[in-house]
Amino acid sequence: MLYTPAQVENGLQIIFRYLIVTETDHVLTIRLNRPEKKNALNTALLNELAFVLAYAHYTPDIWIVVLAAEGNVFCAGMDLKSLSRSDGSEGNTEIVTVPEPSGPVRLGELMAGLHKPCIGQIQGPVLAGGFLLVAGCTHVVAVESATFSLPEVKRGLFPFQVMASLLEIMPARTAMDWCLRGRKVAAPEALALGLVTDVVINDHLETALANLVDELKQFSPTAMQFGLRAYQQLKSLPRVEWQAFLHEQFQQIQQTHDAKEGMAAFLEKRDPKWG
Repeated sequence: MLYTPAQVENGLQIIFRYLIVTETDHVLTIRLNRPEKKNALNTALLNELAFVLAYAHYTPDIWIVVLAAEGNVFCAGMDLKSLSRSDGSEGNTEIVTVPEPSGPVRLGELMAGLHKPCIGQIQGPVLAGGFLLVAGCTHVVAVESATFSLPEVKRGLFPFQVMASLLEIMPARTAMDWCLRGRKVAAPEALALGLVTDVVINDHLETALANLVDELKQFSPTAMQFGLRAYQQLKSLPRVEWQAFLHEQFQQIQQTHDAKEGMAAFLEKRDPKWG
């Protein structure tokens, strides 16, 4: 994480410039709020996003994160005009809302380090670097009219970081074809390729999201966090060490409040009360 627990302790008291952040009943909703620029990612927005994701990671009462966006476009990727400036600013209009992160903000690493279920609520097109947000979610609910495209090759660029994220989701040839051809993919095809987990008609997006959140809230937040953290840690371990590592993880999770409560609730034939 690029921020310490102390830095983000009072995170929701900040007035963000490019995000709308709300916390309700264990769910933190983060809405990209730069619709006039198609929610393109500039330095200030990236820093705010890193700050809020660190807040979500460190706050035990947050079980689930929802990532959404204002406007007709979910995210147009990186704001190349803004990021081309040495300081990432937009002239004299930029306002600093959060402390400087301790290192460069890399979206793929931010999302991987959350260790909590994160639902992407996709109401419109996703382009270029916006894929890093979508690929980093554990679940992605998209309207059927949403589209997904990687136009970098049309501009003399290549989606290097997106390529790495896609290789974790789909076969290598499929990921490379997407990167190399820069074509626009409709939501049903994105579902078939594994980038999206659910496609709904436009009017049902909020309902589908609410149903998924309600379902996830029935399960142990501790268990899901253990599982997501272990999934990320496996990537840095040789395969021959996987089973020993996962056996140790199972030993640890059995000592948690949620595991003890879950077993007691099962034996007593009642709903568990997660801590």
